[in-house]
Amino acid sequence: MTTLPSTERLLLGPGPSPVAPRVLRAMAAPVLGHLDPDLLALMDETRERLQRLFRAPQGSLCLAVSGTGTSGLEAVVANLVQEGTRVLAVVTGYFGERLAQVCARYGGYVRRLDVEWGRACDPQAVREALARERADIVCVVHAETSTGVRNPVEDVARVAHQAGAIVLVDAVTSLGAHPVEVGAWGLDAVYSCTQKGIGAPSGLAPVAFTRPALLHRVACRSFSFDLALLEDYWLRRKYHHTISAPLVYALREALAAIDEEGLEARWQRHERHHRALVAGLEAMGLGLLPPAGERLWTLNAVRVPDGVDEVRARRELLERFNIEIGSGLGPLAGRIWRVGLMGAGSTPQTVLLLLGALEAVLRSQGCRVPEGAGTAAAIGALS
Repeated sequence: MTTLPSTERLLLGPGPSPVAPRVLRAMAAPVLGHLDPDLLALMDETRERLQRLFRAPQGSLCLAVSGTGTSGLEAVVANLVQEGTRVLAVVTGYFGERLAQVCARYGGYVRRLDVEWGRACDPQAVREALARERADIVCVVHAETSTGVRNPVEDVARVAHQAGAIVLVDAVTSLGAHPVEVGAWGLDAVYSCTQKGIGAPSGLAPVAFTRPALLHRVACRSFSFDLALLEDYWLRRKYHHTISAPLVYALREALAAIDEEGLEARWQRHERHHRALVAGLEAMGLGLLPPAGERLWTLNAVRVPDGVDEVRARRELLERFNIEIGSGLGPLAGRIWRVGLMGAGSTPQTVLLLLGALEAVLRSQGCRVPEGAGTAAAIGALS
C-alpha cells in the first residue's frame, strides 16, 4: 500500500509553494457545512481580506472560485467573453498562450500580440495593435510563470483604456508577492491562485471584478463559473456548490498572516530574497533568462549551463536534498530551471539551502563552480 508522505519537501518550483504551519493547522479545524453561518462569516472576512490584497476599489466583487488558478482564468473569461468579443491577447509565454486559447474557446475573436519568450511586452506594441484594430478586451499575464518575466501591466492597462478596452490580467504568480494594484493601475478583471504568493494550499482561485468589468458581463455559458450564481452564494447565501471548508480556513489564515506582515513588507521580502538568489547564481556563473528589469521575484528562470543534464540535476536535487524545482516549458524545455521563491518559501534559509545543494549537484556533473561562492554572495546580498 502506498503511504502518505512523512518528509516535507522544500517546494521551490513554480508552485505550489511551502505552506506555513499556522495555515496547515487551520485546516484541522472541524469541517462545517457550506451554508453554516460560521463558515459564511469566515467567507465574508475572506472577501474583505481579498479586496485589500488585490488593492481593489470600492464596488469591486472579490471572492474565491473553487479550483486552481486555471479555474480563476476560466471564471473571468466565461463572464466577459462571448461569441464575437474582440480580444487582443498579449502572449509572452505558455500561460499567455493558455489565456488566448480559453478566450477563443468561449467564442472570442482573438488577435495575438506575440512576444519573444523571455522578454516583457512593449506597451507601444499594444498601442499599435489597438490602432490597427479595436478590441473590447486586452488580456495580459502579469507574471509569466513559464519564462520568469514580469509584464508592465500598469502601462498596458493605460494604453488599453485609452483605446476603449477593458483589461483582463493573470496574477497567478504575482498576487501576494509582487505589487498588484487593481485600483491604482486600472485593472478591470484579475484572477490568481492560493498556492503561490498567498501561501495556502491549492484549491481556491481568488478573482476580482471591478465596476467596469461587472458592467461588461456577458451571459455566462458555464454553470460552475457563472459570476451571478457565485455572487448569490458568497453574498446572498444561495446554494451553488459545496465549497471546501478546510480550504476556506486555510485561505483566511494565509490572508490574516499577510495582513499581519504588511503587504508592502511582504513585497520587499520577496524582492530581497530574489536579489540574494540572483547574486548567488551569478557568483556560481549562472544567469537568468529575462533581462534584469523584466524579472519576477517569485519565479526565477535559471539558464542551464552547457553540458549539464538538467533532468538529472533536478532529480538529484529531489533525491539527495529533498528540494523540488521546475523544468522549462515549450521551447524552453531543457534550457532553464524554474525556481520559485514564494510565500513561506521566500526566506534566507531557502536561498542558502538551494544554492548549496545546486553547487553540489553541478559539481557532481563536472561543472566548474567556485566552491562556496554562491552562498557567500547571497549572504553578502542579504546583509
